[in-house]
This record gives sequence, C-alpha cells and structure tokens, in this order.
Amino acid sequence: MDPHLLILGASAVLAGFIDAIVGGGGLILVPALFATFPSELPANLLGSNKAAAIWGTGSAMISYVRRVKVPWLVVLPAAISGLVGSLLGAYAITRVQASDLRAALPFILAAVFLYTISKKDLGSDHQPRLNGWKAKFAGAIGGGCIGFYDGFFGPGTGNFLVFLFVRVFGFDFLHATASAKVVNVACNLAALMYFGANGHVIWRLAGLLAVCNIGGSIVGTLVSLRKGNAFVRSIFLVVVASLIAKSAWNAMAA
Repeated sequence: MDPHLLILGASAVLAGFIDAIVGGGGLILVPALFATFPSELPANLLGSNKAAAIWGTGSAMISYVRRVKVPWLVVLPAAISGLVGSLLGAYAITRVQASDLRAALPFILAAVFLYTISKKDLGSDHQPRLNGWKAKFAGAIGGGCIGFYDGFFGPGTGNFLVFLFVRVFGFDFLHATASAKVVNVACNLAALMYFGANGHVIWRLAGLLAVCNIGGSIVGTLVSLRKGNAFVRSIFLVVVASLIAKSAWNAMAA
C-alpha cells in the first residue's frame, strides 16, 4: 500500500480519537491532507475531510447519546440552527475574505483557554442553569453563530461548542461533549451538502479516511466515558492550546 495512504489513515484514526473526546480532529487530518496532496484544490481536500469526519463524529454522537443523557430541549434547536448557520457561512466565504477572522482566532481561543484555566470548577459539575424557552433560544442563537463560523472558517468548532454548553448552560465537560457532537454532526452535514453539490469531495479517499476515522472515534468515545469529566477537561485544554499555536502560526504566515 502507498505509504502516504498509511500516514493519512493513521492521521484519520488519531483525528477521530481526539475529535470524539473533545473536538479538534481537523487540527490533525486537514494538515495531513494538504501535506500529502499539495497540488490538489483546497476545496476538494476540505470537502473530503468533512465527508470523512461526519462518520467519525456521527459514530461518537451515537455512542454518547446511548450512555449520556442529552438535553434535547437545548440540543435540537442548536443543531437545526447550526445546520442553517453552517450553510450560510459556506455561502458567505465565497463572497468575502476570512483574513480578519484568521488574525483574530488565536486571541479568541486564548480567551477561552485562560477563562477555563482560571475557573477551576468550570465544567466539573453538571448543573444546567437554563430551562424552557430561554434554553431553546440560547441553544438556537449559540448553535447558529457557531454553525456560521464552522461554514465560514471552521477551526475549533467542536471546542467552541463544548465551551458554549459548559459556560452558558452549566453542563459538565462530559455532557457538553455529548451535546456538542449532535450539533457538530448537523454542521458537518451542511458543509458536506455544500461541498458535495459543488463537486469538492474525493469520494474514494473520503471513504478510506471515514473507516479510519470511525475506528479512532469508537476508541476515543470509550476512553472518554471510562476516564470521565476531569480527563475530558484536560484534553480540552490541550487541544485548545494546540489550536492557539497553529492558528497563530497561520495568521503570521498569511
């Protein structure tokens, strides 16, 4: 087998593992795709990544939903508005440049990281603080905004969703990750619809990566459920710190 495909497969497994725990799998797989296929259209590689990632994220979502009580009153409005927002974001990126957002991203992520570090008890206990129409409204607004960001730019979407459910809704990190997976699947579906409709998916490559991504996702979900909330919080901080470094590098190189 082509060694490049072996490297990509391993990257997809690791991406699925990390993404299942707290999000951020694109941090691993997208650079691997661009390094392996430097002459390929970026849209084709991003579309192939989405086509693979949705299977891993979907697998993680199913596993979490079976084992963790998901507050559908909040999550469904967030998922629906996330899907719509992601479609609008994908359309918007064809009309405007994302350079300003690229420059701001490291600072936004740094704020999330520092806030989480400073609040030692943040996400340690599951104490939902919103109910009724307030929960639905906040879910719809939060999901729509992050969904738009996902379609428009993308890096760190899963991490922003986890932070939303922890900070705004009072979830612990385990329940936040489970809820974020549902919204993430909706956002990925919207992006895949856009990329697929415009011929920007290399389906044979995406199929191979999807199988590997699912494998990593299954293991990541099992580890997350076994290790519990403190482990998920630790991985969240590691992934966000990695995203800060990568996004800062990209902003300086642009």
